[in-house]
Amino acid sequence: MPRQLRLQYEGAIYHLLSRGDRREDIYREPADRSHFLATLGETCAKTDWQVHAYCLMRNHFHLVIETPRANLVSGMKWLLGTYTMRFNRRHALSGHLFAGRYKSLLVDEETPDYLRAVCDYVHLNPARAGLVAAGDPLASYPWSSYPAYLRPARRPAWLRCDRLLGEHGLEGSSRSNLREFARRVEARRDEGSLAVEAGIRSGWRFGAEDFLARLLDRVEVKTDERHRAVERSETEEEKAQRIVNAALTQRGWGEAELRARRKSDPGKVAIARQLRTRTAVSLKWIAARLEMGSWTHVSNLLRGKSVKSED
Repeated sequence: MPRQLRLQYEGAIYHLLSRGDRREDIYREPADRSHFLATLGETCAKTDWQVHAYCLMRNHFHLVIETPRANLVSGMKWLLGTYTMRFNRRHALSGHLFAGRYKSLLVDEETPDYLRAVCDYVHLNPARAGLVAAGDPLASYPWSSYPAYLRPARRPAWLRCDRLLGEHGLEGSSRSNLREFARRVEARRDEGSLAVEAGIRSGWRFGAEDFLARLLDRVEVKTDERHRAVERSETEEEKAQRIVNAALTQRGWGEAELRARRKSDPGKVAIARQLRTRTAVSLKWIAARLEMGSWTHVSNLLRGKSVKSED
């Protein structure tokens, strides 16, 4: 089964989702949800996580967390493992509770509106699932962070509300600000954007066009065949493009110079060799990017074979 990339860095924000094994319930009664939130609070105390939003459904949960330390994996291991152990003990069960690997979506922490979109998605989940009737307020669903946003006295210490309110342009938790926040979130019940929701449900990152480039500046992304093909392709091609840009700058070449040089130019061959050594991009990608003709021509050049000129 292909694996999802797990990128960790200080200040990362994630939308996390984990389902019950075979989609079975992970909360059998209200006390289970209370115990899960208590365990989440312990996790935050151990990891310094900041929770921006959560929603506990019947057989899965959503979390939006920020990691001041790069510790998503260790924190999730403790949260899921500890809750499973406690759930099994309460219900006289044994074995797995959660299904496979949890989903983690990296959220652009610098560009406005992406955190807001993800938190709105989480808070609106009970309405999308039909757990809140059309005429009832969204805050009537008790197992979400949304009611806690509206009632500051009931907020757990680990729930951070200022950042999302700030994304709405609302500084502080005054009554007028919270009424406006509620009005905006309720309005979103009828405004759903299919494109935004698709971006949150699929993929491994959610952000501006330059988000992937900024991620590669923060961490060295290592991919292998166990990771999903789309993720490998995105990260490897971005890395390869950076190598090409650096090599062109070093040689004093612009794109026009690159196009003008022969397909078998030694400089092009040297850049192609770097790409084959340091990335997993295809020969077809290299041939197209370096203006070197067919991928078989590039392959023969890299193997030092005598080739018929394509220049």
